[in-house]
Amino acid sequence: MTTFSPKPRAAPGRPVLSALALNLVVATYLLALCNATFWGHLFRIFDGRQGTALVFALAVWSLMLMIVSLLAFPRVQKPVLVALLMIAAVTSYYVDVLGVVVDREMIQNAMTTNAAEAGAMITPHFIGHVAAYGLLPSALVLWVRVRRRRFWHGLAGWSLVTTLAAALVVGLLFTNLKAYSTVLRGEKALMGSLQPLAPLSGALRYAKMMVKSTQIVLTPTGQDARPGASIAGAEKPVLLVIVAGETARAANWSLGGYARQTNPELAARDILYYTNATSCGTATATSLPCMFSPLTKAEYSYEGGLSHESLLDVLVHAGFKVEWWENQGGDKAVADRVPKRLMSAADGAEFCKPECLDGVFLKPLADKAATITENTVIVLHQIGSHGPSYWLRYPEDREVFAPACTTPELTNCTTEEIVNAYDNTIAYTDHFLAAVIDTLEGQDRVIPAMFYVSDHGESLGEGGLYLHGAPDFMAPEEQTHVPMVIWMSTRFRDSLALDATCLAKGTADATSHDNMFSTVLGMLDVTTEARDAALDLAGACRKMAS
Repeated sequence: MTTFSPKPRAAPGRPVLSALALNLVVATYLLALCNATFWGHLFRIFDGRQGTALVFALAVWSLMLMIVSLLAFPRVQKPVLVALLMIAAVTSYYVDVLGVVVDREMIQNAMTTNAAEAGAMITPHFIGHVAAYGLLPSALVLWVRVRRRRFWHGLAGWSLVTTLAAALVVGLLFTNLKAYSTVLRGEKALMGSLQPLAPLSGALRYAKMMVKSTQIVLTPTGQDARPGASIAGAEKPVLLVIVAGETARAANWSLGGYARQTNPELAARDILYYTNATSCGTATATSLPCMFSPLTKAEYSYEGGLSHESLLDVLVHAGFKVEWWENQGGDKAVADRVPKRLMSAADGAEFCKPECLDGVFLKPLADKAATITENTVIVLHQIGSHGPSYWLRYPEDREVFAPACTTPELTNCTTEEIVNAYDNTIAYTDHFLAAVIDTLEGQDRVIPAMFYVSDHGESLGEGGLYLHGAPDFMAPEEQTHVPMVIWMSTRFRDSLALDATCLAKGTADATSHDNMFSTVLGMLDVTTEARDAALDLAGACRKMAS
């Protein structure tokens, strides 16, 4: 039988703590030093009510101790404490420095990103933060010797401390339950910023979601889809290019009233720009599959999205050739059942150094359009304005606004430099979309059109927020108001019997990602019960045959 010495002899200068004392120290450290955003919310919410704030803070400290004690039980205490410290160090950087909330959706986004995107987030400031707030205290935890008690005594002590901490949480909250319950219900950002408990909760929710997703059965969608009379009677094959934009916020599009001329090339073309479009989510992992789903934002969930065939499947049912071309972090399961093409230097070496700019799509698109013999839809998934490395999203010779921020350390740049770099990405997207239009217009072989919408927007420091991914309850307009553009060639409108005047009337109406599924089907004159006429921006503008 293994026994433990109750009083280990410490090396000179090496302190000895009880297991309880070590948990107390770590819980106090985590709350006090890894939660600047939490404390900011707390002082704001309880402004002028110091006593009420203190009791709530003590309840949260008791909660922290309870979770630490629950996880850091005897035999695995130090590894667990180190893991908690490192998680808090990493997540507190994004929360406290960039204003990013690390919840289930953000964890999902992180788990589905690629190496290039992840690498852009590993900056010197990040490494320094993790070293100071994670590695150093972890080293101290490993250095301290723990006074171990006999197994059953230790287990009893662990159980008692955990129970008392839980009782203290409840007891403190009950001193003013009405006030505290109101705060917990109405101020979700408060507990959503608590490190490392909020990310741990998000990770558990993500794991639960992934387990449930393994049991999903795919529900067919739009199997009745057929070409309508207009497209069936077209003299040439129709080609629709859907551009799935990335991180473009409408606030910086001059087409929508932004003072800078970020869209001069699109402004010179015959397009429809929807000024009041909103996104399904604030991160690609949510918005991209939601955009292509038959479900609306109110109906959409990760499991729901996976369990329904997407817009691309319905188009296949209707007889279209469908392809997904990728220049970003993946299709998020949207294109699981259609051919996919990952863009690389082989498609345009001048655009790839090593990450490819969106110009890499243009030559392959021209080549493809010249060979099409059937109705076709091609999705181009952009790198767009993906941050924080905005300056890498456009060629050097297309830097319109200067000086631009040229580091992923956004907090090291001025607001002007960040906005300049970001506006350059929007100007390059403008150039790219205009080039797509010109490429399609110049192809006599097809009847072309383009549908563009960004997956979500971006925060550039407003309210202390950077990047994107804010939870729905606190998402600012900069992350949800997105640009949406439709271009139809004259021969597309004529062949598909679409009234240009009628189409233009709806550009100022409130629109969203909810409209995309049915509008694309309406544009292409696809008849199916899956198309919702109320969400179709194009179908209602189809001219009746005389």
